[in-house]
Amino acid sequence: MAGGNRFRYGQWRGGPDPLAPPYDVRAAVDAVGSDVLAGGSLRESLRELLRRGPQGRGGLDDLAARARRLRREALRRGDLDGAVTRARALLDQALAAERDELRGRDGDDARFAEAVLDNLPRSTARAVSELSEYDWASAEARQTYQRILDGLRGDVLEQRFAGLRDAARATADPAVQRQLAEMMRDLNDLLARHARSEDTTDAFAEFMRRHGEFFPERPRDVDELIDVLARRAAAGERLMRSLSDRQREELAGLMRQSLGDRLSGELSQLDAHLRSLRPDMNWQRGERVRGDQPLGYGEATGALDEIAELDELLDSLDQDQPGATLDDVDVEAVARTLGRDAADDVRRLQELERELRRQGWVTRDADGLTLSPKALRRLASTALRRVFSDLTAGPRGQHDLRTAGAAGEVSGASRPWEYGDEQPLDVVRTLTRAVRRAGPGVPVPLAVEDFEVVETERRASAAVVLCVDLSYSMISQGRWGPMKQTALALSHLMATRFPQDALQIVGFGREAMPLTQQELAAVEPDMQQGTNLQHALRIAGRHLRRHPGAEPVVLVVTDGEPTAHLDPEDGEAYFHWPPLPETISATIREVDRLTRYGATLNLFMLGDDPGLRRFVDAVARRSGGRMFTPDLDDLGEYVVSDYLRARHGRR
Repeated sequence: MAGGNRFRYGQWRGGPDPLAPPYDVRAAVDAVGSDVLAGGSLRESLRELLRRGPQGRGGLDDLAARARRLRREALRRGDLDGAVTRARALLDQALAAERDELRGRDGDDARFAEAVLDNLPRSTARAVSELSEYDWASAEARQTYQRILDGLRGDVLEQRFAGLRDAARATADPAVQRQLAEMMRDLNDLLARHARSEDTTDAFAEFMRRHGEFFPERPRDVDELIDVLARRAAAGERLMRSLSDRQREELAGLMRQSLGDRLSGELSQLDAHLRSLRPDMNWQRGERVRGDQPLGYGEATGALDEIAELDELLDSLDQDQPGATLDDVDVEAVARTLGRDAADDVRRLQELERELRRQGWVTRDADGLTLSPKALRRLASTALRRVFSDLTAGPRGQHDLRTAGAAGEVSGASRPWEYGDEQPLDVVRTLTRAVRRAGPGVPVPLAVEDFEVVETERRASAAVVLCVDLSYSMISQGRWGPMKQTALALSHLMATRFPQDALQIVGFGREAMPLTQQELAAVEPDMQQGTNLQHALRIAGRHLRRHPGAEPVVLVVTDGEPTAHLDPEDGEAYFHWPPLPETISATIREVDRLTRYGATLNLFMLGDDPGLRRFVDAVARRSGGRMFTPDLDDLGEYVVSDYLRARHGRR
């Protein structure tokens, strides 16, 4: 209670809660990460985030569904031939009134006039044209006939120039028609100069000073003026292409008759300029609009313009074009077609995408959005936490950078800091460099070039290769997610706790390829048949040889025996099922090369294929390695534990 007044507080009902906290973009990143770790596609997960919208509401899918519903309604708006139908009805009224008048008159002139009316063409447009010089006996009939011309002329010009109000009456005035013809002549001259790349700044300003009343949109330059006019002209062209040949011929004839030679010529020239200046606009497409209500020219072009705007909106909401962003969505167009609440939803999605980019969680490449290295580190950290949550507590879980990593025994020397250094700062030498640079005084200003780090004796390191099967069976059998989680967890563990170790992830299907952490997160299954372990082990050997002073460790995760190898003649991958002796022999040769190099080769077999079991067991025995058959839920624990065991047990 305050000042004798009572205040009652309740749930906010006026739209989005103004006191609600900002949307947590990290929650969005974690949602995407959960999909990826469950085996989902990285890009599809990011797309789904925007399609569902924050908290699963107000996403692109909801907006697109509303736009498609409105498009269906527009396609049932009415009969596009309404302008010709209306002209036919008015013509019948005029002829009936004229015949009534002629029946009451005697003489040859009246009979001749009746003969003229009886022999008019069945075509509405041709009949209206032939009556242009007819001397009407009935004043009512003359006025009704004039309504055909004035009405269609007004509809056409009002559709093209929104500033022309009460067009049917205004354009009947010869003075207004002269003004219109002068405006279109000046407009065509302006567009011709613009097409020749001339500077039209002053000419545009003068044009708007003289004829700005026809353009209430108040375009700011020639390009905006062209956009307005081209959109309306394209709607008129789409109307023509939506009619049958007979309907199109009728409407075109009526328009020529109603506009007259002068206005028709200027309008045709204007359309030619707009087509050349905006060739990418949809000029050719017709629509099958159906309905019982006859639509006049303005109503028909309005329906087609609405359909075209909804089509453009659906294209931008689809986000399938390379490089598309939510900033491409025209918020004002959304407000016009779907309403203000839909425009608010688009703004929220745009802000979410911008915030994801601003905070460095996502980046955009030629194929669209993808997770940034920052987000991948968070994703890999989540994967590692999941793996360690399954490990039993004990010494193998205690891997701190202070006891494992580049920070070995202090050598007594220091060096300038470089990006990515994990070594501790040499505080004394850092401050000394700062004082020498900036002079004595408190506080001491520090610059990047002042920092020095303590040099340490580098401890023994490991060169690790994780070979992961990317064949289609991995995803069809639900093994894709655990495989990605395992690889990301291992990469994060090595990057954060054993940075002196060198990891190479190798994916193999019909062929093999090295993968970065980002490529691993985004990789899709190989739709070609083939499991080319030979190629993967060859790439593994190259990585090990690049690190001759490190302990060589090779880990293989697969669910199928080798069915592909590289042809020694042309280097192309060759697939055959069941496995050929040549494939097995080529794979074993790579195993022997790694064994002679001293590499530990451990294999993690997924599934219970007897042929795979025999092959894996034979390889493990031949190389002195080990074979594991983990459940999918335990794969990460097995691989990480084996890496830690190999590292602590290095020779």
